[in-house]
Amino acid sequence: MEELELTSGQVLDQNSLPKMEQPSNSSKKPAVSIFGLFSAADKFDHFLMFLGLVGSCAHGAVFPLFFVLFGHLIDSLGHVRSDPHQMSSQVSKYSLDLVYLGLGVFVAGWIGVASWMQTGERQTARLRLKYLQSVLRKDMNFFDIEARDSNILFHISSDAILVQDAIGDKTGHAVRYLSQFFIGFVFGFKSVWQLTLLTLAVVPLMAVAGGAYTIIMSTLSEKGEAAYAEAGKVADEAISQIRTVYSFVGEEKALEEYSKSLKKALKLGKKSGVAKGVGIGSTYGLLFCAWSMLLWYSSILVRRGDTNGAKAFTVIINVIFSGFALGQAAPNIAAISKGRAAAASIMSMIETDSSPSKNLVDGIIVMPKVSGQIEFCEVCFSYPSRSNMVFENLSFSISAGKTFAVVGPSGSGKSTVISMVQRFYEPTSGKILLDGHDLKTLELKWLREQMGLVSQEPALFATTIADNILFGKEDASMDQIYEAAKAANVHSFVLQLPDGYHTQVGEGGTQLSGGQKQRLAIARAVLRNPKILLLDEATSALDAESELTVQQALETIMANRTTIVVAHRLSTIRDVDTIIVLKNGQVVESGSHLELISKGGEYASMASLQVSEHVTDASSIHSGTAGKSSFQELTSSQNQEVTTRELKSNDENLSPANFSPTPSIWELVKLNAPEWPYAVLGSVGAMIAGMEAPLFALGITHMLTAFYSPDNSQMKKEVHLVALIFVGAAVVTVPIYILQHYFYTLMGERLITRVRLSIFSAILCNEIGWFDLDENSTGSLTSTLAADATLVRSTLADRLSTMVQNVSLTVTAFVIGFSLSWRVSAVIIACFPLLIGAAITEQLFLKGFGGDYRSYTRANAVAREAIANIRTVASFGAEERIAHQFASELNKPNKQVILQGHISGIGYGASQFFCFCAYALGIWYASVVISHNESDFNHVMKSFMVLVMTSYAIAETVALTPDIMKGSQALESVFSILHRKTAMDPDDPTSKVITDIKGDVELRHVSFKYPARPDTIIFEDLNLKVSAGKSLAVVGQSGSGKSTVIALILRFYDPISGTVLIDGYDVKTLNLKSLRRKIGLVQQEPALFSTTIYENIKYGNKNASEIEVMKAAKAANAHGFISRMHEGYHTHVGDRGLQLSGGQKQRIAIARAILKDPSILLLDEATSALDTASEKLVQEALDKLMEGRTTVLVAHRLSTVRDADSIAVIQHGRVVEIGSHNQLIGKPSGVYKQLVSLQQEKSFSYQ
Repeated sequence: MEELELTSGQVLDQNSLPKMEQPSNSSKKPAVSIFGLFSAADKFDHFLMFLGLVGSCAHGAVFPLFFVLFGHLIDSLGHVRSDPHQMSSQVSKYSLDLVYLGLGVFVAGWIGVASWMQTGERQTARLRLKYLQSVLRKDMNFFDIEARDSNILFHISSDAILVQDAIGDKTGHAVRYLSQFFIGFVFGFKSVWQLTLLTLAVVPLMAVAGGAYTIIMSTLSEKGEAAYAEAGKVADEAISQIRTVYSFVGEEKALEEYSKSLKKALKLGKKSGVAKGVGIGSTYGLLFCAWSMLLWYSSILVRRGDTNGAKAFTVIINVIFSGFALGQAAPNIAAISKGRAAAASIMSMIETDSSPSKNLVDGIIVMPKVSGQIEFCEVCFSYPSRSNMVFENLSFSISAGKTFAVVGPSGSGKSTVISMVQRFYEPTSGKILLDGHDLKTLELKWLREQMGLVSQEPALFATTIADNILFGKEDASMDQIYEAAKAANVHSFVLQLPDGYHTQVGEGGTQLSGGQKQRLAIARAVLRNPKILLLDEATSALDAESELTVQQALETIMANRTTIVVAHRLSTIRDVDTIIVLKNGQVVESGSHLELISKGGEYASMASLQVSEHVTDASSIHSGTAGKSSFQELTSSQNQEVTTRELKSNDENLSPANFSPTPSIWELVKLNAPEWPYAVLGSVGAMIAGMEAPLFALGITHMLTAFYSPDNSQMKKEVHLVALIFVGAAVVTVPIYILQHYFYTLMGERLITRVRLSIFSAILCNEIGWFDLDENSTGSLTSTLAADATLVRSTLADRLSTMVQNVSLTVTAFVIGFSLSWRVSAVIIACFPLLIGAAITEQLFLKGFGGDYRSYTRANAVAREAIANIRTVASFGAEERIAHQFASELNKPNKQVILQGHISGIGYGASQFFCFCAYALGIWYASVVISHNESDFNHVMKSFMVLVMTSYAIAETVALTPDIMKGSQALESVFSILHRKTAMDPDDPTSKVITDIKGDVELRHVSFKYPARPDTIIFEDLNLKVSAGKSLAVVGQSGSGKSTVIALILRFYDPISGTVLIDGYDVKTLNLKSLRRKIGLVQQEPALFSTTIYENIKYGNKNASEIEVMKAAKAANAHGFISRMHEGYHTHVGDRGLQLSGGQKQRIAIARAILKDPSILLLDEATSALDTASEKLVQEALDKLMEGRTTVLVAHRLSTVRDADSIAVIQHGRVVEIGSHNQLIGKPSGVYKQLVSLQQEKSFSYQ
């Protein structure tokens, strides 16, 4: 296949797309027509579809022809008494015809499978690309409104897979089975129309039984999945927030919730066992009754001379199998319907490509020169997704080449100004002008090329540093990249990395620090060399040192450019030319920093509120260039070490002694020991069910041979006897299958419940260091709980049922076959590899030969990143670049599918050919045995039919091998967790249980390194001490180990040497859970659980009353905002508290800690991510909480630690300074003083 190619502005031909009228009263899109499903096909695809159609039709027609030939062969054998020589000649002729028919199957199967696979891949790849291009062309209104309700990524991944299935495999399957159905009935009516009509009446009964069984099982399966989804959510939350669970001793609560959800799934599992037994038993019971009636009626027709035995037998088989073919076509037709529905979402996006964005592409003016003067003229605006007005008659002007800052309270529309300048949104009234031109009249792509954006959270893409910078200017040279990097203070740290500019930054830039990401974003903007620079809170999330570096880079590139700055740290905008203050959608103040300060208005109030946070003892601070240089010297080597460490992957594991050797199946058997009585009962049912199949084949063949009896009365007697036996078998079949499936399902469900609960319990016993390893990520562990545990059940319970049944079947068939005709049995068994291979490939055919959808992972990741960062993509005009990258990733599976299609097609066709050859050989040899009087027709046919049926059972057992292999791999995953001995047993019986503590805390000569990063030493001979009831603040640069102090006190980790003491006791000797009950933790990013506010606060003390919960909320300054909510304390906080603001989440976390009433309080940068107003409220709550408790607090805003009883400065793994704020500030060249100086410099001028 040719590679996907892209042209500028490429869109799918609108006339080639199916037209769909959108119902006005529904948002549900109607499915596309069957022809519309193939609207993305080109000429070559039409050729492939023609070949696929011919191949599939021929493939379906072959099987009715096979049954006709098979009937001729049986009839020839049945007439051996009249002329043995003619019988041999006819059998040889028909056997050769069977081989030729096999060649036809080979060619038809190859062409059908290969053609449909290839065209399905080609058409879907084209649709995926068009869909993404259309999405990237939408305006921000689309992403604000429609994209919230429609999952774009779902359409480009899951929906595209449904479309690909429909276009490819499923259409081919449907055509084949429909062809078999029609041709089978044509042959049936032509041969024996009476029998065909009767068979036609019977088939729907079996179809209804099978359909009812499928619906019931699907319903129970969905309910079971939903029940486990609840359990999976509990596990996911607990594991992802394991530090919170451990610090609040919430392991038992998590296990209770998990167990409760598993019990629901267990109940549904029991029901599914009964349903499965009744469903399968009823289907087979009806099959016995149907054959009984059909063969009985056939005997009447044979005795009347209307037909012969072989013709009657082949008509029954042909019509029944044709009916089954219609049943097998049904799920494929359903899949095509799903594909049509899925295609509706994709194609409607392509069809309406220009509609939502029409107003954004009508500009035609490209100015020869841009000065950069911007003017808002009476602009009114409200977001389409919200009714309230953001701007009302907003007017201001920005002079060319000047710097302009926008400030104001949260929600005042600061960032909206930047969005409207880039024309992400249109004003509802008024104009925005650039150099006197209305933005609407300017070409959009050209307009955005004049601008460079640096936002608060820079969007980096999962590629190299160089490629990320290239987003600024796609055709830039490496020299230009270096220059931009130098201007943004990026070049030096990039050169320290092992791969330099080719270093992968990770998804979202996770391999880089905040400051490094921000500087890369600046380099990207510099490379663009914009006339207008847009800075949206570009330094708000950075620490002091990173902010200083980034601010210096920004000041360099702001020179001689029109610059708009949005910031809530006013220290970053004091030097801009003009500042405007927005409030209630209007400009309430404007002027320079000094002018606005002197007015004493809104700006001055905001400035004084921020200044009050910082140290005000100016006389003790002497900051300057020398001090700054000294500080940078102190931190440079450390930062280099941290950077290298963060970018270096480490594959070392925890002590291998903690892990068990590869587990055996016998360990699983032991784990399932309580259920073995169920297994015995299930096995009884499975063995009887297994014996039924060869006995059924024996009964059918016995009837068939009776048709060739010269004595009609004997024929009637034999047929009636077998018919009655079949009816009796139908009666006992249902309880037999209930016995088998109920008890095996019960065994499996109880096993999976025990395994999941045991794994989750074992996970919650492991130390934090174990969770830090890559292989123990939340995704990996929840996958073990879900998928691996399911595979463990499949390995034993599910597969054991099938294996016992098939072993019973095989043994019974071998005994029958060899006792009747050992010669024919030996030949058929010799052909087993061919028959088994054909049966397995037929199963694969039913499942579909479709490509490995994991090959789309990278393409989907490109789309996911682009959509998640759509503002960055649009701002830098990177839509075409993203589309090229997406097309490139799609070309990889496109190339693979050509080879894969031919391999699958040849493999399937060849297996079916060999199967036909095996049948021809078996029948031919049977004729030889009969002609030599070594056996008779009766024994030979029974032996042949019984053993041919057995080959399918053996194939089913062999096909289980991949599942068993997967189960063995899952066993390793499961038992590695179950057998692991934790380094910190939370229930160690030899440990000291504490009921009360004073609160003395000491770290004595502590050395430490993280288990996941054993090459990096964090502490070396660290000494810290805080007395009961006192407060200790720990400060230092990023990566110095501040938060590690808190982790060691909570005993999340143990030091490699030295001791952590609580009230003089080594924490290793104390019962871990009793210790953590006495310690309260408030983190920088509070971990809330997806439940109500009430339940989240009560997590601090499960025995607390409602009154106590409310008291805790009041003490945390949380009661007020909770009471104003519609559902009050029963308000659901959303996934990880997403429905709440940062300040609200933090106050709930504090209320939770208050309810715990800890003796020791640990505050880990509890206010660093909050805005000024939220920080003030949270700080007040923290001050109340700290009263009378031992408190250890970590912070990088030093204004929050000045009142601590003592402050420890950590650097290079040691305490370099300790003392009160006043003591440390009095040291002329002290490290603490330099830290304070750096932070205070930016706010000092406000005083």
